[in-house]
Amino acid sequence: MLALQILIDGFAISALYALGAMGFTLIFGVSGVLNLSHGAIMVAAAVAAWACGSLLHLNGYAGSLVGLATALVVALATYFLVVQPIQRSRRIANEEKEIFILTATLLWGIMLEELIAYFFTNNAKTVLPLVEGVVGILGVRTPRNEVFTALVCWIAIGGLWAFVNRTRMGKVVLAASMNPRGVTLLGHELTRVYVVVWAIYGILAGIAGVLLGMFLGVSSYSVGPLTASAFSIVVLGGLGSVSGSLLAAFVVGYLETLTAYLVSPAYRSIPALLLLVAVIYVRPQGLLGRR
Repeated sequence: MLALQILIDGFAISALYALGAMGFTLIFGVSGVLNLSHGAIMVAAAVAAWACGSLLHLNGYAGSLVGLATALVVALATYFLVVQPIQRSRRIANEEKEIFILTATLLWGIMLEELIAYFFTNNAKTVLPLVEGVVGILGVRTPRNEVFTALVCWIAIGGLWAFVNRTRMGKVVLAASMNPRGVTLLGHELTRVYVVVWAIYGILAGIAGVLLGMFLGVSSYSVGPLTASAFSIVVLGGLGSVSGSLLAAFVVGYLETLTAYLVSPAYRSIPALLLLVAVIYVRPQGLLGRR
């Protein structure tokens, strides 16, 4: 029975990790940006959804939409206020821009974390679930919200796949991840592609953040661990590899769930970090990465 419980819980948390990492790896794959404010954007979405329900007394669906919109706005602000000015700067050498962006997004994430703590305190917030009650899965009593979380994550991941592979703009985004200069020569404005990608990223991070707030709860202290988890998953799967991030999310999710049940929740992140170190030594490009 415990094994089945671990299987079910691990699937839900892995789906959440996968959704959060999808946007992270999409941003890197297309624009080469490692966004270290990722955790702050997810937490901002969850806290906005919580505030709508607890402070403004809106229903769960309205709160979720506000949380999603918050993540979208913050993600676009990250691009226009933090990333784009560095990319366009003539005072910074091209070979140094990557580290400047890395540092800038880290500091931006810390600023967002402090703002969240200042206005909403650093106490844990739990977003009211959209689906209540429990359901029996092969004899294991599982919250309906957990099933709902996994389902929504997979729908969002499927939507991203359909966008990239079935729409004209999606194919432009895919081409930009392979050859940005070639996309420019075909008449597509790279800035527009980047805005679309950051908007998609904001929506994915918003969905993941709100669902995480419903599933586990978040606080300003969650910013660092969430960013570290996404970064670890992306590196483990292979930088820029969407399928690699998906595989790595399930590896990390199940490792953490096993550790939480069999050892202690306090040590749940340690095995995944040890695995990451081992993979970096043995296969630096990650599980499915090419570079």
